Amino acid sequence: MEASLVLLCLCVFLASGGEGRSPAGTVLPLQVRVQEVELEAPAANRLRFRHNVSLTVPVAVGTPPQNVTMVLDTGSELSWLLCNGSYAPPLTPAFNASGSSSYGAVPCPSTACEWRGRDLPVPPFCDTPPSNACRVSLSYADASSADGVLATDTFLLTGGAPPAAWPNGTGTDVSEAATGLLGMNRGTLSFVTQTGTRRFAYCIAPGEGPGVLLLGDDGGVAPPLNYTPLIEISQPLPYFDRVAYSVQLEGIRVGCALLPIPKSVLTPDHTGAGQTMVDSGTQFTFLLADAYAALKAEFTSQARLLLAPLGEPGFVFQGAFDACFRGPEARVAAASGLLPEVGLVLRGAEVAVSGEKLLYMVPGERRGEGGAEAVWCLTFGNSDMAGMSAYVIGHHHQQNVWVEYDLQNGRVGFAPARCDLATQRLGAGA
Repeated sequence: MEASLVLLCLCVFLASGGEGRSPAGTVLPLQVRVQEVELEAPAANRLRFRHNVSLTVPVAVGTPPQNVTMVLDTGSELSWLLCNGSYAPPLTPAFNASGSSSYGAVPCPSTACEWRGRDLPVPPFCDTPPSNACRVSLSYADASSADGVLATDTFLLTGGAPPAAWPNGTGTDVSEAATGLLGMNRGTLSFVTQTGTRRFAYCIAPGEGPGVLLLGDDGGVAPPLNYTPLIEISQPLPYFDRVAYSVQLEGIRVGCALLPIPKSVLTPDHTGAGQTMVDSGTQFTFLLADAYAALKAEFTSQARLLLAPLGEPGFVFQGAFDACFRGPEARVAAASGLLPEVGLVLRGAEVAVSGEKLLYMVPGERRGEGGAEAVWCLTFGNSDMAGMSAYVIGHHHQQNVWVEYDLQNGRVGFAPARCDLATQRLGAGA
């Protein structure tokens, strides 16, 4: 698949429509990358970017092609790359814009540099002469921000073997940081819209196993899917993201117990707050306060014989996770298979979370004599504590699930899957 895209060169990239239409079934390796990266640059090129665990795909950008890795984010619109001249930690690969003959900054004024409401929440502005390039600023729910030049260049995504620079495995070294972000929501500037992609799917293998991203038809490889419709609201509301993959959460169960959560708590209110989004760019799952409190109480009650509470009321992991426990790693690992399953009940489908996906061992936190016990937190967070006004289904709870985004029919499909086997079958193993 090859197309000329509009992007942000930090970088932001835009696509030019019909050129290089995606062939059916373009297959790409999908990697779960563990990293602790914080970038912050002074002055004009300012970037704050943090991902603990992200999904990355290999992409070739420019002419001649330069191999980069980009975070796959269905919750974002505009794609961007760290470019030469912008801030990057040592050994982090930056895209050399000056080395690409197909690269071009979007000038001011131009139609691509117009304010588009939610597409570009902050109006674009023009660089000083002589460049007169279009500059944009982006902001994200986690309070991070990006600032760069709007530009166009050629993106090449191919099946088969990944580019030579594609790393295997996972690590925490900043040299493995992703070069940028691939915006995959339904906005007019997203990769999906610019390339005319009407269906894509991914399967995330747990741990260090390779996953797969499929653009176009699956060729009959996908398992039978249960679909839930995308929720549309015609009028603009201040807290409703109309270009997100928004679905309707009908209920939450713990084991066989359906939590007593009023339907009004699970439905967007008159401001749009309370929508449920499927987001590959968020690691864990977040619930609004009332739903989170009900889940925390029921899960803790059902797991009381298996997990010891942390017993530290002031402890909160990443500012939003306070349902935490303590115990030796071997004991908690053995108990994880006995924990009650948590089901996110959607209209027509369900995302079931069980076993190891329910708990996350907090790095660097040890308790007990000699640090014999680790600290574990439930992988559901409190949206209100995180400053969000929505339910978000993160990629940690999409592991070993085939997830299909069917824009043609306005729906998202889910099915349990062995993602390592699916990746091998499609020939996309890293």
